[in-house]
Amino acid sequence: MNEQVIARAEAILNRKEIQEGGCCVLALIDAEGYPTAATISPARIDGIRRVYFCTGKGSNWVKRIQGCGRASVCFNSQAEQYNITMVGEVEVLDDPASKAEMWYDGMGAYFKGPQDPEYCVLRFVTRRYSLMLDEHDVGSQARGTL
Repeated sequence: MNEQVIARAEAILNRKEIQEGGCCVLALIDAEGYPTAATISPARIDGIRRVYFCTGKGSNWVKRIQGCGRASVCFNSQAEQYNITMVGEVEVLDDPASKAEMWYDGMGAYFKGPQDPEYCVLRFVTRRYSLMLDEHDVGSQARGTL
C-alpha cells in the first residue's frame, strides 16, 4: 500500500499545473527559533525527493536558511483530499549552472536574468515525509537521503 500511495503523491507533484504555477508552503526556523511558514511557488519538483525555489539573496527565506537549514514543504488540496508534507534540509545555491537551470520566465519580473547577482535558488532535499491521499494516511516515514 505505501508504494502505491508514494507513487500517487509523486504523480500529483508531477502534474503540469503544480509544476508550472502551483504553490506550496515552505516552513523555516527564524532567528528566535520559531517556525515560520509562507506560500511560495516551486521552480521545479522532483517527486517527493527534492523541490527547488527561486528567490532573492536579501529575502527572509535566505536569512532564515543561513541560520538553520531545517525546513518543511507542504502541498495540499481540500478539493482533491491530499496533503503531501516533506521534512528535510534546504540550502541556498548561487552557482551559475543552478541559477540558469531553475530560471523561468516569471522570474523576469523580479530579476534581470539568471546571471543577476541578487537571484539565487533554494534546494530542498526530503529526509522524511507524511502523506494523506484519498483518505489513505501513510504517516511519517523515515526515508533517509532520497
